[in-house]
Amino acid sequence: MDRYAVIGNPIGHSKSPQIHSLFARQTGQDLSYEAILAPTDDFAGTLRRLMTQGYRGFSITVPFKHEAFELAGRLSERARRAGAVNTLKVTPEGLFGDNTDGVGLVGDLKRNPGAALAGARILLLGAGGAVRGVLAPLLAEHPESLHIANRTAEKASALARDFADLGPVSGGGLDGLAGRHFDLVINGTAAGLNDQVPDLPKDLLAPGGGCYDMMYGDSPTAFVRWGQAHGAGWTRDGLGMLVEQAAEAFALWRGRRPDAALVMAALRPGS
Repeated sequence: MDRYAVIGNPIGHSKSPQIHSLFARQTGQDLSYEAILAPTDDFAGTLRRLMTQGYRGFSITVPFKHEAFELAGRLSERARRAGAVNTLKVTPEGLFGDNTDGVGLVGDLKRNPGAALAGARILLLGAGGAVRGVLAPLLAEHPESLHIANRTAEKASALARDFADLGPVSGGGLDGLAGRHFDLVINGTAAGLNDQVPDLPKDLLAPGGGCYDMMYGDSPTAFVRWGQAHGAGWTRDGLGMLVEQAAEAFALWRGRRPDAALVMAALRPGS
């Protein structure tokens, strides 16, 4: 039986083992998938140990995506562009690193009838690794504009400059959002970990506009609640993104892409 794992710290909350078990059952694949807690100061050692034990691939989550990027001998173009790796495949030539976060987000948004991306005015909140990983796939959908807003304006501006060759992207501080309106607001900040939301104008959303939180939970996240309270036409958390990016990773490892919608329906009936 081929062995796979998700590595992170913390890791106990991860739904990835359940997701990949459902994928394996759906596609008739003989594999095991588990959650591994790695010490924050010894990700590389944990990875080497697991590879010695014969593991074939890994999902990488907080806080190890940048270390995984450095350790991968070969990188996909989307991982290189993101500067982070969330999927590792063990090959005879060494570790191959990929980043499936962006394609996972776009895939989930496309399953939502209300979330048109082409021609949309998109706002991305935050300027960390989560946002960096989804910029290229979002710009590939040809929005009218994509603005990055962050508490530290220069960080958002620098990130926009890094991706300016891919489309109409800009960056600035949260205080520059007054008077602007967006069709889609995506939260990529960590504020939700403390059940908080960035300080946003109350009229930020265009009529019918949507709110998407890259975080997820068993109950509505703080940002989803913010959207519901401020007239969002629709709201969605990041569970679908998690499932979609996992399906992309599974396809990389196994050569078969599972049906993410079936797994979402199992995890969250009626979604």
